[in-house]
Amino acid sequence: MMDTPLAPNGSPRRIMAIWCQTLALDRWRQAEGCAPGEGPDAAPLVLTMDTAHGPRIEAANPAALAEGAAPGMMLADARTLCPRLDLRPADPAGDLAFLERFAVWAQRWGPWSALDAPEGVLVDVSAVAHLFGGEARLLADVVACCAGRGLAVRVAIAPTAGAAWALAHHGPERAILAPEDDPLARLADLPVAALRLDPDVLLVLRRLGLKRIGDLVRVESGAGDRASGRDALRRRFRTRHAASANPLIRLDQLIGHVPEPLLPVTMPEVPLVQRRLMEPIRHRDPLDTVMIDLAADMERLLEGRGEGARRLDLAMWRVDGEVLTRRLELAAATREATHICRLFAAKLDDIDAGFGIEMVRLTASWAQPLPLGQADLEAAAEEHGTSLAACIDRLSVRLGAGAVRRPVLHASHIPERSLRWQAPLEPEPLHQEELRFHARPTKLLDKAEAISVLYASPDGYPRRFRWRGEVHEVARVEGPERIAPEWWRERGNARLRDYYRVEDGLGRRYWIYRSGLPDDGRGGMPVWFLQGLCG
Repeated sequence: MMDTPLAPNGSPRRIMAIWCQTLALDRWRQAEGCAPGEGPDAAPLVLTMDTAHGPRIEAANPAALAEGAAPGMMLADARTLCPRLDLRPADPAGDLAFLERFAVWAQRWGPWSALDAPEGVLVDVSAVAHLFGGEARLLADVVACCAGRGLAVRVAIAPTAGAAWALAHHGPERAILAPEDDPLARLADLPVAALRLDPDVLLVLRRLGLKRIGDLVRVESGAGDRASGRDALRRRFRTRHAASANPLIRLDQLIGHVPEPLLPVTMPEVPLVQRRLMEPIRHRDPLDTVMIDLAADMERLLEGRGEGARRLDLAMWRVDGEVLTRRLELAAATREATHICRLFAAKLDDIDAGFGIEMVRLTASWAQPLPLGQADLEAAAEEHGTSLAACIDRLSVRLGAGAVRRPVLHASHIPERSLRWQAPLEPEPLHQEELRFHARPTKLLDKAEAISVLYASPDGYPRRFRWRGEVHEVARVEGPERIAPEWWRERGNARLRDYYRVEDGLGRRYWIYRSGLPDDGRGGMPVWFLQGLCG
């Protein structure tokens, strides 16, 4: 029988399992903006992952499944069944990040939730089902809300996480296991895969003829001699200590004899300030006054945390229940109240207060560390010019987020790929610090220009070169610095480069390189280019 787990308030423990059956495909559909079976999704489509033995299918849409392409199959085998298969790369890291956000969103149905990677979430719904009109209506609400977000899910409720998982993955639709039900009798017809065991353990059980949970329970009970049957299974799996590798542990977790710790997903604490107004406001001047108070409160709150805001969300609740939102993204972390009010002022001109606004909330949804600095003690500080970050913020608010761009470093040894342009509101990408020690010219040409070079030997440094119609005699040479092609993105015939810093007789310095080596088998004789000017 089941040991009925209890929640902290003394009520029976109820765990809801939510299984996103096609999480990766649903994320792809959302990015492409198409519904299941429509648009690009109507053709056979698979998401693939590179492995040591070649690409492997991670997910397949219904059209691909109908053609014989299934998850876990090697792509080469699937192409023999469906030559017109469309491919997209799988993104496990993106799927996990989405699942974490989904777990936080799922806390609308319970006080806490936990990840059940790679496609599931567990929610504690103990003593909350009556708020939705019962557990059946709770499950219906989950399915409806997830469908609104473009997610196909299967859900179940049971006293333990193991039983809920088994019913969600292998049981009937929207299954409910009541506290007084016998779990072994209800789950006896489910396959042993419902116990969340490793594939090699499932293979051993199938070879032993144990294909369903009921078969395992009968062996474990020992046909009247429970101790002998359980001892036989314990000896068979005595070297398996992990829960996913030992069917006895999973069976005890299923019926509640062994507790299963779950790690709740917690939402990070977000700096938030708000004002509940005694009387609704309908005009701009009182709203500006409230905005000044909120910005001052946010400044004190961020200063105490040692942070600055990169993204601020302003929400205004009207009397009729509608919520008006405005978002502000900043080029650099700040907590200056005056600057925040000035930027929000341009976003509040079109606010329709209706019958009045009764609550205003300001949230820093993205904050970065910003250490405290020495305040300017001079009275002339008020006459200081606007900082670059503040100027970018004003231009972005007036012209749009995509109208202002900035150069950022990119992790690449190839000079023309080591710099990229992006919007200032986008986070700066990670770059490799080890690339910083290379000396680079003060000016790079937009495109390397071919030059004619005279050299003593094909693999030696140049003695003279012609660029833009002028001949330069080489007086000094520094190099070479060899840069190999990026094999993961170049073709097989890409040639390496040898860079030289050269100085002519007039003291002008240039950055040139030789593309290729003699007899490297990737083309003819080496070709020379000038790519930069040194200071």
